[in-house]
Amino acid sequence: MLKVSLSRKKSAYPYTPGQEIYFSAGTFGWETDDEAVNVCRNRIMVIIGLFLLIYAVIVIRIFNVCLVDGIQLDREAISYYRPRTGLVFPVHRANITDRNEVVVATNLPTVNLFTNPKKVSNAKLVAQKLAEIFDDTSYEDFLIKLTRKSSFVYLKRNISPQQQARVNALGFPELEFQPSEIRVYPQKELLAHVLGNTDIDNEGIAGLEKSLNDRLSSSTKDLKLTIDLGVQYAVRDELLKAKEKFKAERATAVVMDINTSEIIALASVPDYDLNRRDFKDKDIKFNFATLGVYEAGSVFKVFNTALGLDSGKIKITDSFDATKPLKMGRHRITDYRVPAKWLTVGETLIHSSNIASALMALKVGKELQIKFLKNLGLFDKIENLEIYEKGRPLHRSERYWQDDTVATTAYGYGISVTPIHILTAFSAVLNGGIYTPPTLISEPGNRKSRRVISTQTSMDMRKLLRDVVIYGSAKNANIDGYEVAGKTGTANKIEQGRYVKGKNMTSFVAAFPISAPKYAMIVVLDSPKSLKETFGFNTSGWNAVPTGGKIITRIAPQLNIRPNYDLDTQRMTVLKSYNSHD
Repeated sequence: MLKVSLSRKKSAYPYTPGQEIYFSAGTFGWETDDEAVNVCRNRIMVIIGLFLLIYAVIVIRIFNVCLVDGIQLDREAISYYRPRTGLVFPVHRANITDRNEVVVATNLPTVNLFTNPKKVSNAKLVAQKLAEIFDDTSYEDFLIKLTRKSSFVYLKRNISPQQQARVNALGFPELEFQPSEIRVYPQKELLAHVLGNTDIDNEGIAGLEKSLNDRLSSSTKDLKLTIDLGVQYAVRDELLKAKEKFKAERATAVVMDINTSEIIALASVPDYDLNRRDFKDKDIKFNFATLGVYEAGSVFKVFNTALGLDSGKIKITDSFDATKPLKMGRHRITDYRVPAKWLTVGETLIHSSNIASALMALKVGKELQIKFLKNLGLFDKIENLEIYEKGRPLHRSERYWQDDTVATTAYGYGISVTPIHILTAFSAVLNGGIYTPPTLISEPGNRKSRRVISTQTSMDMRKLLRDVVIYGSAKNANIDGYEVAGKTGTANKIEQGRYVKGKNMTSFVAAFPISAPKYAMIVVLDSPKSLKETFGFNTSGWNAVPTGGKIITRIAPQLNIRPNYDLDTQRMTVLKSYNSHD
């Protein structure tokens, strides 16, 4: 457009036909082309600036959430969005097997039922129909869930295919399904206190499932145990029979490879079905074998005798005066059904003399006793053991460890430990003198062995403890051909800080075959009752020992221990010949 001033000729008319009219730039307030472009450009810049500002706010907020506060993903939200977005959140958990690769814990695919309560049009009708399908959940419970002010709620976890089909048949589109997994235990109660179990989200809450939760949830490689299911079954079966027969409050038994400290079987009863999660009685979940701290009584005489011989202060031919009680301040140490005479080291174990054992310990002294018990692992929790539930020994501080403590510790009073503590220390005494921390896992770990007594002392202890089974209170475990060696222990039970008369904790610790030890075992009964066939006695020799004998009879063939009848026969012939010259 030409920008010129309007030029008019004076005439009667404003313009003539066909005349070109010229306007100046500002005649009607119009802008020039340059000014219009500038205005447009400014407006675009303002809009871009606003977009950049909004984008910056969003970026800063995302940065703050992700890197400062961290992303908090709710499990239910993850589950809700998985089927919609196609995102995969792995929940796979590794299998657990026994030493022979038999599966003892695995996962099965299952389905969860969920809904968005905001989309439920008739909550009462849906609740009624669901209650008819799921007998274990009431109408009221479903109604509460269906009327929640949320966008996601689980109605039922881990439902069966039949239940899923019935829910589908209801025709409610607001009811949806989510793929899931459930942990199952094919052997049910058999390994209850070893495996523990998981919660509904497949997170470990007890036993190995809890202590090894990271290993099991981060790897698909099977976890192999040292447990032998066949041996485990026999041990638990005999333990249940003993608990029922002697009306014991609880019982436990552990079988261990005496040279490697691998646990072959570990049972604690009462126990429970791992596939159930609705137990209200926490007592049945108590693992007596690894958590049950108790005064073990005379089984401690094994450690006392080994200490005496290994220290060099006691010779195997030494004798001790057990003709009268031993006075310790205001207290007296007495014996139970022990001949009142001078007793040799061997007779001290055979007759289980408290007096002679205390005299032996006093001769060795406090310092050596404490050092020896520490070296046997009897002062500390067994940290290397993989299971979650582990008890810490109870004992006096070294500051107050006086002669009375030295004397009572010699026969298992004044110090409390778990059955697994006793069995591991016992194995070290008889395997040649090497202490190796116990394990439940076949995978290599950081277990460091150490020498605790000499090989010679260990050989001497084998002979002494074999005599206890042949001549002493453990005769009921003298199984022909298996050369069982061991020691009994009976201690008054403590309840509310006091010893209860007539209530005992009875123990039997054993090894076989003692000529070349391969396995060690402990059996403990809590408060067994006396029977007519036990002549009114409820001490170890009448309950824990025969239980141990039955266990050995059943498991020795499974462990490929061939009975050596010839060796036992020869030994008995020599002993009878020796006794005939007395």
